Amino acid sequence: MQTDRSKLCGCKGIRTCLKCEAIFNISPIHQRNVSLFEYAYVYCTTCDRCWRGWDYVEHDKHEGECIRVDGIQILENFLTLEEESQLINNLELLPWELSQSGRRKQNFGPKCNFKKRKLRLGNFKGFPKCTKFIHEKFKDIEMLKDFHTVELCTLEYDPCRGASIDPHIDDCWIWGERIITVNLMSDTVLTLTPYIADKGHYNYDLAPEKFKKVNNELFQVIRIPLPRRSLIVLTGEARYSWLHQIYREDICSRRLCLAFREFTTPYLPGGEYSREGKEILVTGKNYW
Repeated sequence: MQTDRSKLCGCKGIRTCLKCEAIFNISPIHQRNVSLFEYAYVYCTTCDRCWRGWDYVEHDKHEGECIRVDGIQILENFLTLEEESQLINNLELLPWELSQSGRRKQNFGPKCNFKKRKLRLGNFKGFPKCTKFIHEKFKDIEMLKDFHTVELCTLEYDPCRGASIDPHIDDCWIWGERIITVNLMSDTVLTLTPYIADKGHYNYDLAPEKFKKVNNELFQVIRIPLPRRSLIVLTGEARYSWLHQIYREDICSRRLCLAFREFTTPYLPGGEYSREGKEILVTGKNYW
């Protein structure tokens, strides 16, 4: 349905939520389908393998065929219960905006025009002070110790609105290789499906060539359990060769997540567009 319902519920174009589906009698496009079950594998954090099935099975009970998808890192209990509670309380004091597919958001970062590949500081002033401790925690993780956040997006998923997020790849022009998400309030599942490059989407022509050649012609579905208070990092193959999404059916209770993004190499010091990135990188060190 190619309509702008942003003032009604936040949805635009083909995106829908329970509210606009009821009002306009439309059906969501990206629904979980039982036909997917036969192609499904579930990721295990213990053995870093994906095992046949749709739902999570304890590590010592795995059976049958397994495959591996490179670039999935999960750190369980990244936050303590106390840290999570305090963080949520502080975020709730900040204003929310309606977003698509039943979500709400709080966005902190530069203004990006993905079609024209234009970047400017906009209203970016840095990040909420309540998130500073998370950035400090990154420094204690080997693969994240040099991560410089330039965008932070808090997303709220509420089953009352049928919240979900459609299959996508994070933009390849401006957002770097490491995509970080911290999961709060409830467990959920991130679902991956193979990406067949489509000209014009996600600025995919700028993705690393080696990940465009990954053999994912055999259709598979990868289910990644995201426990409450965990951190997930998608890099390499998982970041560039697979679409990721969260089904409406996998939001069983209210969930918040914090998504952290870094610049691509051209916008970092020494890069071709480092002058454009410098002010934003400096601003990203501010906490208010």
